[in-house]
Amino acid sequence: MTKTVTVLSGLIRPLVEARLPGWVEPRFFQSKEEAMALAPEAGIGWFDMYDKKDMAAAITAATKMKWLNSIYAGVDGMPLDLLKERGTVVTNGAGINAITIAEYVVMGMLTVAKGYRDVVRAQERREWLIESPGKVELYGSKALLLGYGAIGKLIEERLKGFAVDVTVVRRSAGAGTLTPDQWRARLGDYDWVILAVPATPETDGMIGAAELAAMKPTATLINIARGAVVDQEALVAALDAKRIAAAFLDVTTPEPLPADDVLWSLDNAHVTMHLSGRAQDKMFMRAAERFLDNLGRWHKGEPVEPRVDLTLGY
Repeated sequence: MTKTVTVLSGLIRPLVEARLPGWVEPRFFQSKEEAMALAPEAGIGWFDMYDKKDMAAAITAATKMKWLNSIYAGVDGMPLDLLKERGTVVTNGAGINAITIAEYVVMGMLTVAKGYRDVVRAQERREWLIESPGKVELYGSKALLLGYGAIGKLIEERLKGFAVDVTVVRRSAGAGTLTPDQWRARLGDYDWVILAVPATPETDGMIGAAELAAMKPTATLINIARGAVVDQEALVAALDAKRIAAAFLDVTTPEPLPADDVLWSLDNAHVTMHLSGRAQDKMFMRAAERFLDNLGRWHKGEPVEPRVDLTLGY
């Protein structure tokens, strides 16, 4: 039987090794150096690493690779043009973390609405508050949701349970939706602006000084997409001047955010260190199950999914 060399991160080894089909020849790496050494022989690769530059280097070295899998939903940082030129099929982690990220958005909204950070600080001081530091209800508020993939759909579903009026931005018009050329003119209508878009050249810096100025002064910006989607300097200026009420930022530029960055010190900025997708214990299990299912599809010549459009970048 002809076997396919399949190079995988050692992190996933306990979940897949005993279940790999006989036609797979697995090779596991624990470091960038091991990944680089194994990459040239990979027919299938799963080269996830925390450092995206290391990951891109290993992918570039995998000249024989026909299929690249990743647990990451975002493929920014991958050499997409090179993968497209080589004809490599890429599957990503779209939806793997969608549940926990959607829950994180709701948590962020409630944290801001109820002034919960001030409640925690009062507990640390052992101070019994008489009044709630936050008196906003989600009920009846309006949210603009940019990005309607797996995460966006789950955010909408959860917010409807709180009776939040959700407007979605998507390419196709319809009830309760705005198209990409419409939403900026309506920014002043919303209490919450939620960013769940993929990181692409089209979305880079899509929220800048003009967009922030168009928002309600009582509005909150929530970003669980990528830091590059927001002009961070403009956001800092808007928060500092109280031109918007708050920002709940799971992502920043750069990451990790330097200890001396002003965002840390702004009382109306909530920085959550890109933890939304990690606030769960099922990520690797879900990714492993999807990969094993896709191995069966690949061997039978069936489409693997979710497949990344290398031209669009998601």
